[in-house]
Amino acid sequence: MNRIKRLIRNEKLFNTPYIPFTSDKFHDECGVFGIHGHAEAANLTYLGLHALQHRGQEGAGICSSDRRQMFIEKSMGLVIDIFSEKRLKRLPGDIAIGHNRYSTAGTSSLKNVQPIMVNYSLGSLAIAHNGNLVNAIELRTELESRGAIFQSTADSEVIIHLIASSREDTLHDRLIDAVSRISGAYSLLLMTENEMVAIRDPFGFRPLSIGMLDGAYVVASETCAFDLVGAKFVRDVEPGEMIIINDEGMQSVRAVPSPRHAFCVFECIYFARPDSNVFGNQNVDAMRKNFGRELAREYPVEADIVIPVPDSGVPAALGYAAESGIPFDCGLIRNHYVGRTFIEPRQSIRHFGVKIKLNPIRKLLEGKRVVVVDDSIVRGTTSKKIVKMIREGGGAKEVHLRISSPPTTGPCFYGINTPTRKELIASTHSVEEIRKYITADSLQYMTWEGIFKDIPDPEQYCSACFNDKYPVLCCQEKAEQFDLFT
Repeated sequence: MNRIKRLIRNEKLFNTPYIPFTSDKFHDECGVFGIHGHAEAANLTYLGLHALQHRGQEGAGICSSDRRQMFIEKSMGLVIDIFSEKRLKRLPGDIAIGHNRYSTAGTSSLKNVQPIMVNYSLGSLAIAHNGNLVNAIELRTELESRGAIFQSTADSEVIIHLIASSREDTLHDRLIDAVSRISGAYSLLLMTENEMVAIRDPFGFRPLSIGMLDGAYVVASETCAFDLVGAKFVRDVEPGEMIIINDEGMQSVRAVPSPRHAFCVFECIYFARPDSNVFGNQNVDAMRKNFGRELAREYPVEADIVIPVPDSGVPAALGYAAESGIPFDCGLIRNHYVGRTFIEPRQSIRHFGVKIKLNPIRKLLEGKRVVVVDDSIVRGTTSKKIVKMIREGGGAKEVHLRISSPPTTGPCFYGINTPTRKELIASTHSVEEIRKYITADSLQYMTWEGIFKDIPDPEQYCSACFNDKYPVLCCQEKAEQFDLFT
């Protein structure tokens, strides 16, 4: 226990102190996109990252190759703001990989924006990583003790050092050597001057798919990126598989054994875009509508209108309305032009943070019994403000909150920015206690059985955030069990 405690609280190992979770929504940490063998590689990667913007909004980067040398451009901010026409022209070549980043608290800086590009004994190498390595702290400490110098606080840089320090002769063997030592979630894209490599962790936590466009191979975190660039979906990268793409075509290699699958159930519930297909080509929108239908069957209520919390609650709300026969409408209007930072007035404007993003339509809601459908409750603070807004600002007679996932009781360590267990309201409060806190007339969550009526093979999914059954343990999870977080 003392060792775990030191790992958690030692700022030198973490590089940044623990900073409390400040959002009331979960955030996926990144998205990756790559293409090999297309004259418009950088421009297509820009479009692919634009389609994957929901997976990370703090920074983005693109690395390209003209077969002689590699070029990189990256910055903080949104894809559309970073990559001007002038900047894209500085990325020549027919191979490119790109990355969108959403960092965990305290680590948002340019040095952590990916791809990471380095020169080492075998040439140039760039890497883009979606996921989180649960043994990064131990590996980094070991590498530093052997003289490794790190330029960032991102766990992805550990992989670069493992590749560089491997004694294997070829890059492919060094990659296999490196991933045999890392543990956790990783959907990786790597690039050299002449080829692109995709690797997915043996559990398959995060999605990663292969497509084709005009004879060129495309790899992306979600298939919605293929739709934007006009690529045709081929298949998923299998858990534990390494895909090597070069001028000879595509080669599949088993990089690490896959004892079981642990697809992230929250990709289906919230993270992936509704127009994407994930984990065996399952359509996200269809799954979420089915969640809403099942939620209506499990927890009906007499009401006059069903409204979603936009945008993530829309498909489930449509399903709930269709199954219940209660009319659906958009009773909350979302402002899509809210940046990540804004100037808040003094406390004279209450709940300003929610009001700037959402506003109720009083003419629709006044005097009505309203069912509000959302995908999850994290800390409960935003849900409380939304319920109050609908009741006071919208004039609703009753507010019934329905959540299209089970109560979230555990944090994620596999590539999602979540608060500690103590900050998750469902880990310390009953459903009735949460209902009283958010002041809803009723509150019900989707049952575990209900979720997996519409997702096949529940044993193939990671649902640790609901049931504490972590496929891969790490020092943080053990620390949570021992209540070591302050």
